[in-house]
This record gives sequence, structure tokens and C-alpha cells, in this order.
Amino acid sequence: MSPSADIARAPAGSAPLLGLLLLCSFLWATAYLLMKVLGTDIAPMPLTAIRGLLGGGLLALWLLARGQGVMPRGREWRDWIVLGILQGIVPNTLTAYALADTEAGLAALIAASSPLMVAMLAHLLFADQRLTGRRAGGVLAGFAGMAILIGPAAVGDSGLFGPLAMLATAASYAVGVIYVRSIPAPRPVRLALGQQVFSGLPTMIAVLAVTGPAAFAAVPAHGLELVVFGVFSTALPIALYMQILRLAGPTLGSMNAYLTPVWTVRLGVVILHETVGLREILGGLVVLGGIAIASSAGRRRAVPA
Repeated sequence: MSPSADIARAPAGSAPLLGLLLLCSFLWATAYLLMKVLGTDIAPMPLTAIRGLLGGGLLALWLLARGQGVMPRGREWRDWIVLGILQGIVPNTLTAYALADTEAGLAALIAASSPLMVAMLAHLLFADQRLTGRRAGGVLAGFAGMAILIGPAAVGDSGLFGPLAMLATAASYAVGVIYVRSIPAPRPVRLALGQQVFSGLPTMIAVLAVTGPAAFAAVPAHGLELVVFGVFSTALPIALYMQILRLAGPTLGSMNAYLTPVWTVRLGVVILHETVGLREILGGLVVLGGIAIASSAGRRRAVPA
């Protein structure tokens, strides 16, 4: 079934899809906070390896408990490797590096540009996803918001590395979302399993080969945080995310990036005592407003009269 048919059967405004979006985005917001906390003692590459293996291991156990196999079959080898890179290794590692000198709320706001990139890629690749009128205006507004968020960072204390790393993260997610659209009859949980396994396993091998076991010396001291990170911030939201993509298609499915920064900013202020300035508020509102405009215009065209 095509993504357009999925949208028609499960409109983005339906209660079940809205519930999935809210839950998935909240759980992903906790990942930003945990990565920032864990990143003080665990380097980005080992953290990526741990996250992937924990998430993949939990999803594998869940599939085995349901009597399903966990080895890739047919084209799943390719799909799992591609998604492991695009939605695992690249974004997880870059986010961990960015959070070393970037507040969690700002990082999530920049990552929210992913739906804008999805819309642009879809415009170039799919005839039924052209950017015209209201959608084009929403995308332009979203990127104007990104300029507000990132521009002043060039003269700030932290520099541009963190914001640019989060832009690259958003781009990697966007390409991954578009790739999911090309998969015939995608099975969300199996895609989530492959993504995590082919994110964690290659990274673990690379870390052990280059640094050795010493890279994981701080892991025992953060056992509880890592369990929460693997279960509630990785395995569960990624499975929900794949289900959302199956139901709503790539552009609407990427609305997780629209909701996640709202949760992240609030959690960052309350838990990490981060500050939110006028620039972050203004830029974030423009970004999220642009995404809302672009996605609402897309929904009106996707649902038949």
C-alpha cells in the first residue's frame, strides 16, 4: 500500500495517530536529556554503540517472545544497513557531540528542521509532493527560523559546531525518512530492530578496535540511566516512529520532530535548569510554525474529498 493510501485511511488528525505522535515525541525528548547527562562520562561513539545494542536487543527479545525471527531476510539486509547508518550511527553520534556544548532544548529545536528537509527532498523526488503555495511558504518560514536559531551562534561562546552537527543530524534523519517510503510493505518493528542493530554493532566493533574496553569504563556507574535510555528513549520510541511512518507517510510522520523540541525545552528547563532566551523562543516558534503550515497544507491535499 502506498503512503498516500495510508494517509487517506489514517488522517493525521485522528486520535490514535495523535496519541502515537505525542508519546513518541515525549520519549524521544528524554533521549536528549539522558544523552547530555551520560555524555559527561561516556564518549559519543561508545554511547551510540550502547544505545543501538540496548535498543536492538530489547526489540529482538520482544520479537522472539512473539515467535518471530530476528535475522534479516532478503532486502532487509540492505534496508537495515541503510537505516542503521542514516537513522542510527550518524544522528546519534552527532547529537552526542553537539550536546557537549549545546543545550538540549536548542539541539532539539535545530533537529526540528528535519520535516522541512523531508518536504524539500519529497518535492525533488515525488511528483505528488510538490512544494507550492502554502507548503512552500511554510518551508521558507521554517528555514528563516533556523537562521534565527543558528546565526547568532557564530559569535557565541560555543561556536557553530553544535548547531551545524544538529543540522547534519536533521538531514540524515530526513534522508532516512525518504528511504523508508521506498520500502514495499514495511514492517515497523523489524525496521526498528535492524536500524538499532546495524547502528550499535558496527559502532561497538569500531570502538573496541580503536579504543578498547577502556571506552566503556564509566558504564557500570550509569547502569540505571542506560537501561532507561535503551528501553524508553530508544527501543519504544523508534518502534512507535516506524509505525507512524507506515500510517502517515514520510512528511506527516516526521512531525515527531515538530513535537519533540517542545517537550525537550520544557524538560531541559525543569530538570537540567537550562535557560531559554528570546532568540530561542522566537526562532523556535518560527521553525515550528513553518512546519505546521507546510504539514497542514499537505494534509489537505492528501485526504480525498
